[in-house]
Amino acid sequence: MAVAYGRAVPDEIEIRPLAESEHEVVGAATASAFREFWKADSPGWDAYLARIADVGSRARQAIVLVALDRGVAAGSVSLELDARISPGPSEPLAPAEAHVRMLGVSPAFRGRGIARGLMLACIDMARRHGKRVMTLDTDPLMTAARQLYTELGFEPTGTEQRPGGPLLLSYRLDLESDSSATR
Repeated sequence: MAVAYGRAVPDEIEIRPLAESEHEVVGAATASAFREFWKADSPGWDAYLARIADVGSRARQAIVLVALDRGVAAGSVSLELDARISPGPSEPLAPAEAHVRMLGVSPAFRGRGIARGLMLACIDMARRHGKRVMTLDTDPLMTAARQLYTELGFEPTGTEQRPGGPLLLSYRLDLESDSSATR
């Protein structure tokens, strides 16, 4: 086991910024994480999956971290530090805020601490950039993700119904607290 971002992570897991040559394979791995939530009657779902798979567009607007398991793309997360990725919430990103988007780990790689490692990397990066708060939104169906966020110290802050989209649960983490992300 190696220690990365203050936590034990299996040696075969590498978390680092996305390389341009990895856009397609990392996008496919991340989109595969969301397919289980697909509903046949959900309008816009195919477009949403395409947006999740388009890590290249996100990488031009935010930091995209990739998780590799023995060199194979297992998932990714996008971290907004300076501005929002479009389309997103209408309010701008506050100067002291970092926002996490589209965390996804391919089903074949779950249960190994990869999502936790990606989130801890985001928390570490946000702190290094002087951010005091980290926020995120998630779907109520994503129970494992919600459990992880709670374990890391995120607190629920409310709900938001996106126009023409899903109900989202909002979470917030105080990055200045000594107890944040140490669970």
